[in-house]
Amino acid sequence: MKQAIDQIFKLSDNNTTIKREFLAGFTTFITMAYIIFVNPQIMSESGMDQGAIFVGTCLAASIACLFMGLFANWPVGLAPGMGLNAFFTYTVVGQMGYPWEVALGAVFLAGVLFFIMSVTSIRRWMIDSIPLNLRIAMGSGVGLFIGFIGLKSGGIIVSNNATLLGLGDFSSYETFLSALGFLLISVLAVRKVPGAIIIGVLGVTLAALLLNLIEFQGVLAYPPSLAPTLMKLDILGAFDIAMISVIMSFLFVNLFDTTGTLLGVASRAGLVDKDGNVSNLDKALKVDSSASILGTFFGCSPVTSYVESSAGVEAGGRTGLTSVTVGFLFLLAIFFSPLAAMVPVYATSGALIYVAILMLSGMENLNWKKLSDLLPALIIIVMIPLTFSIADGIALGFLSYITLKVGSGEFNKITSGAWFLTFVFLSKFIFL
Repeated sequence: MKQAIDQIFKLSDNNTTIKREFLAGFTTFITMAYIIFVNPQIMSESGMDQGAIFVGTCLAASIACLFMGLFANWPVGLAPGMGLNAFFTYTVVGQMGYPWEVALGAVFLAGVLFFIMSVTSIRRWMIDSIPLNLRIAMGSGVGLFIGFIGLKSGGIIVSNNATLLGLGDFSSYETFLSALGFLLISVLAVRKVPGAIIIGVLGVTLAALLLNLIEFQGVLAYPPSLAPTLMKLDILGAFDIAMISVIMSFLFVNLFDTTGTLLGVASRAGLVDKDGNVSNLDKALKVDSSASILGTFFGCSPVTSYVESSAGVEAGGRTGLTSVTVGFLFLLAIFFSPLAAMVPVYATSGALIYVAILMLSGMENLNWKKLSDLLPALIIIVMIPLTFSIADGIALGFLSYITLKVGSGEFNKITSGAWFLTFVFLSKFIFL
């Protein structure tokens, strides 16, 4: 058995062991397990059944991780992505008014396009065509979007008739606990405690339980039914001109986030050779893009690779056995539905704020010296949360990018990819 595992995952070639890979997989799972509590809460606000989404999140993540480990032999964990789940709920369903079934159809179409790009040269052309500043801005803008939602759901910021926004009431247990949760996660993260986010979420839940703010519902139970969301996507309904910008937003945010995550984890795991070639990168991208399609069948927003996988790599994970371990742990998690249902919204708000701050770290790589590249990036970062829409924020950024480049006489520096996306988003404002 041990020899078979070694041959499948090439453990000896990667100078690792079964025990080390299992520990690495457990570490990765602990750092990303918060998604099984956060994703159902966000997605359920679109009208979806929270119990079904909990099971769907676990199953989609499990299958994607198993596929990543067995097919690509990469130590990367996958699950429904943060940011795009909020875009799904609050913008596509909430603001635009589409049923969640149609929104799932848009995620499916974006996943199909992502897969096509992953098996052709289109992916490389698109990545090279979009200016680095704008790619960074998409991730950072989504980060602020998540943070804004976390601050709002935790009651840390509230509406104010005079100033639009104001500080919440910290005499409220819920608001105080949401802020305390963020601080607890931050302290644990600074001290490099594995699973800081999940510890913070469960810590606030325990505090709420002791204060009688929530009722104990148990820990283990038979999984809820998946039927309310299973195969409920409406693909035909997503074939609407108004959905083009939505599909593009799902596609490109997922594309750039995935590519950056995979390359970062590959570098840490020693999967890059001396010539800069990344082992099995094409297979990893195929798995990631396929996972986005698969997730829609279970009722999930785009499934993507998690940067938290780097925690498992730091713990020694080097092969797909790490990812397979994460997959099995997500499968076991479906039996913890009472615990997931018991976690209050303010217990996860601290996690959202913390993840948001981490996503802002890419801003250090912005080119701060060239204004024609910097200003459009900052517009994206600022306008995504202020318009409460990833699509609108990206659209305004690309339109300003083209305008500034043309106005400054740098017309020849505008790439074909930038022109393409600008045309797509301009059409949104003209015709919709």
